[in-house]
Amino acid sequence: MSSLQERLGALSPVTLKGIRRGIEKESLRAQADGALALTPHPAALGSALTHPHITTDFSESQVELITGVHAGVDACLEELTQLHQFTYQVLKEAGNEMLWVSSMPCGLPTDETIPIGLYGSSNIGRSKSVYRMGLSHRYGRRMQTISGIHYNWSMPDVSSEAYFALIRNFRRHAFLLLYLFGASPAVCSSFLAGRAHELQTLNEHTMYMPYGTSLRMGRLGYQSDAQASIAVSYNSLDGYGASLQDALTRPYPAYEAIGVRNPGGDYNQLDTSLLQIENEFYGTIRPKRVIQPGERPLHALRERGVEYIEVRLMDLDPFIPVGITAQTMRFLDVFLLHCLLADSPPDTPQEIAETSHSRDRVAARGREQGLRLERDGREVLLTDWGMELMEAFVPIAARLDAVHGGTQYRQALMAARAGLADASTLPSARVLEVMAREFDNSFIRFARAQSQQTRRALLSLPFPADMQARFRAMAQQSIEDQKKVEAADTVPFDIYLQQYLSPERLGLPGALPRAA
Repeated sequence: MSSLQERLGALSPVTLKGIRRGIEKESLRAQADGALALTPHPAALGSALTHPHITTDFSESQVELITGVHAGVDACLEELTQLHQFTYQVLKEAGNEMLWVSSMPCGLPTDETIPIGLYGSSNIGRSKSVYRMGLSHRYGRRMQTISGIHYNWSMPDVSSEAYFALIRNFRRHAFLLLYLFGASPAVCSSFLAGRAHELQTLNEHTMYMPYGTSLRMGRLGYQSDAQASIAVSYNSLDGYGASLQDALTRPYPAYEAIGVRNPGGDYNQLDTSLLQIENEFYGTIRPKRVIQPGERPLHALRERGVEYIEVRLMDLDPFIPVGITAQTMRFLDVFLLHCLLADSPPDTPQEIAETSHSRDRVAARGREQGLRLERDGREVLLTDWGMELMEAFVPIAARLDAVHGGTQYRQALMAARAGLADASTLPSARVLEVMAREFDNSFIRFARAQSQQTRRALLSLPFPADMQARFRAMAQQSIEDQKKVEAADTVPFDIYLQQYLSPERLGLPGALPRAA
């Protein structure tokens, strides 16, 4: 603790005020009856390829809203709210669709009917669609419809080495975030069609885990046997880059069997490697660097270092119109600052296995009284470990309050401690309680009602004409930008793909070619 206190004390107010954050939020477009909307991405939202703030994730039916980088929590949430307001305005004008407020999907059609994202005729647009086709062959489309919130975070003067230390500590302690903020304990049975699972039946169309917190982050979510074979090291940028490069260049027999093209000549996937591109690697947290046009993400990291980290395990909170609260964001700031400042020894294969087991256990059984997690070869109570972390967070919250004024960081910490003391107050418990009390234990009926309520709440907020005009102009500009991208292509798609996927573009140590 003393070394943490010393490191905290060494940070200037300017550095602490220099913390930056941004949010990426995915949501399915759903019909009024709770079924997946199969319509194209609304043209009035702009181009999904080039709009800086409104795009799609895996599916054409999956909207992704992206804030800019913000110095303040409230300013970040204000932009996220405005993005929602504009999106809902467009959806209202086009019909009756709404954004699904749960991380686990709405009523899904057959797997092959779920539409993958379309990004126009440019080489980069086509490659994005082919990548998604590859995901559908490798993991199935249902899994890709799971939605969440990504929290991007940085602080000035943090080295790549220090960011990797943060990442190691985050992976050690991520169980606490799953416990506190997991909000997906139940799912529509249509999601489980043809899949082995350990869920229990709640009603005719709803499956659940009685003490589950986040099915999204458990074995039903973004996990696969193929990716489990990737031995990623988080002990250094060099080690991380080497393990990622191996996965990006090593052929994988099951994917070789799929083939790059189908008999008709259409692309099944980008290539047959264990990972098609860097973004396919599913982790609870990623080191990131803004890329230059045409640059590979791994090349950017190797050449210019880690710029920020991306937290990827946050569920959508179905009780909150934009999916996350300012209080949760402030707790994340405290949590991440602790991960950065606390001692962070190198990870080991044993510890990596323990953190994986803990994640699965908390996702499936996190609210179970007396639940124990593996730690350094022995088992400890989740609540004891959580309270130990809460104590370590106290000086960090106090320091952030001292820098920013007020008591909001300490209040965020107090709310989290209350959740640790009483699991019935957690979002995952509230979901099941409201489902039972008001919706006859139906996940679809609950999430549909929450989605409709959210739609009404966001449409009722003031949305000045000048703000509407600004968003419409941004959407129109993105359409023009897509046309420019399409007009600028100079090589056939096959050649573009061959060049982009070349191992030399990954920035091999000692020979880091600049992006074309």
